[in-house]
Amino acid sequence: MLVTDWPNAIAHVDCDCFYASCERARRPDLQHTPICVLSSQDACIVAKTYDAKAAGITTGMPVWEARRKFPHAAFIPADFNYYGQMSDQMFALLSRYSPDVEVYSIDEGFLDLNGLRGLWKCGFKELADTLRETVQANLGITVSVGISVTKTLAKIASEFNKPNGTTLVSGHRIEAFLGRIPLLDIPGIGRNRQAMLTKCGMLTALDFVTTRESEIRRLLGKMGVDLWRELRGEVVFPLELEPRLPKSIARTASLGEVTDSKEILAAHLTHHTTRLAMELVTKRYLAARLSVFLRLKSFESTGLEVRLPYPTASYFTLMRWVSQLLVHLYVPGQLYRGCGVVASDISVASNRNLDLFMHMETDMRQGQLFETMDAINRKFGRGTVQMAAALGLKHKQRQPQFRYPMVENRR
Repeated sequence: MLVTDWPNAIAHVDCDCFYASCERARRPDLQHTPICVLSSQDACIVAKTYDAKAAGITTGMPVWEARRKFPHAAFIPADFNYYGQMSDQMFALLSRYSPDVEVYSIDEGFLDLNGLRGLWKCGFKELADTLRETVQANLGITVSVGISVTKTLAKIASEFNKPNGTTLVSGHRIEAFLGRIPLLDIPGIGRNRQAMLTKCGMLTALDFVTTRESEIRRLLGKMGVDLWRELRGEVVFPLELEPRLPKSIARTASLGEVTDSKEILAAHLTHHTTRLAMELVTKRYLAARLSVFLRLKSFESTGLEVRLPYPTASYFTLMRWVSQLLVHLYVPGQLYRGCGVVASDISVASNRNLDLFMHMETDMRQGQLFETMDAINRKFGRGTVQMAAALGLKHKQRQPQFRYPMVENRR
């Protein structure tokens, strides 16, 4: 174990019931009402407030069962675009206090606090409390903060005093702290691994770290040893300050029928390409490769891929290539049950320079159009504004209040 208090200082900031808290933040009338956030098809519960949890509501529970168990709760469809905006604002606030912030997920992140006590002229507890108060004052949601010498210890610490709490675990306090932590609260230790380790005499995180390294390696391999070292105060997992780009982004779905209609396939592919372009634009991504596939009635798939002339997020550029690939893929008389588009070779838009022919400048202007569409669809409902070629599709989701077809650019 460590013999010094703060050879390293990492904070883990974790939102409390993030999706449900976001809904309370924009709905003051629900401040004291239990909230359950529903999946995209309103089929199950994806998030809930602590009072809903206390009433027996669990993540993944079917909505009909949750309504029967807790009819007085507010059941709200998920708005992931809004949650993403709240997440962006939260991380912008956190970056005021440390230049080194790892966005770990939409509702949690790590901050490097080394050297910052002198800058902010306060101790780590005061700094953690300031982080919590800043987020709550600006966004109306609460976060819990854990500070320790490694990422793993900081993450466990933030869970220790939820909601809206601060927990510090210095080097000297690691042993006492881990004695209060059950095995299941160690990140990466699920129920199967817990059952195995319990059979070997380990009940707490302290039992885990006081077991010989060779025994941990025998039971859990390298992953277990990495956890063992982190829990003992040795930095194994450094902060990842650069976001990891996705290898690909796909938009696919069943047609909802079996058909040989090229027009129906084209309409679905237009819909998928619209969603794909909107994803690229709103996340500031560019794609250099594009794939189109068709799923046959037999469930076999046929597809083609093209390298684009330049990285792009433009719907119009993507749609031209989708249309060309569909011409080569479609076989008259063949029966199809699904289709999709996949963008790959992803890069960040801000890391690219404009090319000589100003293609990307045109794409940026078209990107502004899609950002406007996205804002309208967030406000009035998915599909309120869409491409004309995608009209007439059978959608399973609730219909928006209004629908304005947008005419395609057919240059």
